[in-house]
Amino acid sequence: MQNTNMMRRTALSAAFLIAATVGLTGTAAAADNYPSRAITMVVGYPAGGSTDLVGRFVADGLASRLGQPVVVENLGGAGGVIGAQKVSKAPADGYTILVGANNELAIAKLINKAVKYNIGDFTPIGMVGSQPMVLVASPKAGVKNAAEFTALVSKNPEKFSYGSSGVGTALHLAGEMIKEQGKLQMMHVPYKGVAPLTTDLVGNNIEFGMFVLSSGLPQIKAGKVIALGTTEAKRSAITPDIPALSELPQYKNVDINVWFAMMAPKGLPAPIAAKLKKALDETLASPEFRKKMEETGNVVADPKVDAGKYIHAEIAKYTKIVQFAKIEN
Repeated sequence: MQNTNMMRRTALSAAFLIAATVGLTGTAAAADNYPSRAITMVVGYPAGGSTDLVGRFVADGLASRLGQPVVVENLGGAGGVIGAQKVSKAPADGYTILVGANNELAIAKLINKAVKYNIGDFTPIGMVGSQPMVLVASPKAGVKNAAEFTALVSKNPEKFSYGSSGVGTALHLAGEMIKEQGKLQMMHVPYKGVAPLTTDLVGNNIEFGMFVLSSGLPQIKAGKVIALGTTEAKRSAITPDIPALSELPQYKNVDINVWFAMMAPKGLPAPIAAKLKKALDETLASPEFRKKMEETGNVVADPKVDAGKYIHAEIAKYTKIVQFAKIEN
């Protein structure tokens, strides 16, 4: 009886070993052949927006380097959450990837309990790029720089408002960071997108607003709104004439931007992740890609940046702002 049991255990062990070997061999073969068909790149926003543009730039670069089409699928809704959720549940085979922004990858989970995924449900491939936001004033506000803005709002608590493109967006968090560091009391007015906010600023229906730099530049250059300061630690190379808010002592710790990252589902085999990373790095180094990014107000990411560590640090930063402002969506 003992011999029979031992033989069964030996047979089972051999079967498990064979199955594991076959599985590893299959995974290796899949990685060697990857990609053998078109790749779907999900973008959680409608066509034409900043994330969509960046995603399409990346898709073109990946396609030329991987030798397969990279098809952009726009799944707009819930500030990018619908698209990110789809990718978080997709097979980890490298054929469904995401180019997403901080809204859906780092902020949404902090302010909305209905969001079912978290950053651990993705395999980070790499950072793609970023751009600062910019604090602007309407003509009726009567201020020309960040120092005048601070003095005016400080002397008139709760009198003035700033607008953003929605509750829990990076623009909203940037505004709350400015309020916290400047010890300012202002009301936040959420708009359903940049267009109605622009209309109200230009029409003098609200005093201040937060824009992504590329969205605000046309109005700034036309003199319809006044740029008070950008939100990264240093001035943007795209707009060196606009001061960084951090140049004022009270805002020395203001450092927040809109960033874009390329992600895949959790559990992506390392060889496939390495192929995607290599193709992304080569894309980032391309002069053609850099030109497109700079023309749309973006700075190309350093390929050496560890995307996973970077995003976790951003989540920690956003957590403090959300707690300060008691933001819920």
